[in-house]
Amino acid sequence: MTIRYHVPDMSCEHCVKTITEAVQAASTGVQVNVDLATQTVAVVGATEGDRIEAAIREAGYSPSEIVEDQA
Repeated sequence: MTIRYHVPDMSCEHCVKTITEAVQAASTGVQVNVDLATQTVAVVGATEGDRIEAAIREAGYSPSEIVEDQA
């Protein structure tokens, strides 16, 4: 499962590193793909969306989950 977040206050490589480390600490074994240009974070292998979102918030950012149409 892949969970995607929009993180509008992510603006530099330090942000990318901080978010990546926070997500990996909160949910081991996931793959974190951060796209700074679109300010998105995709977490592959995630099953605990609430825990991941909380970790990003605790790192100092404001994530919002991107809900994709299943149609």
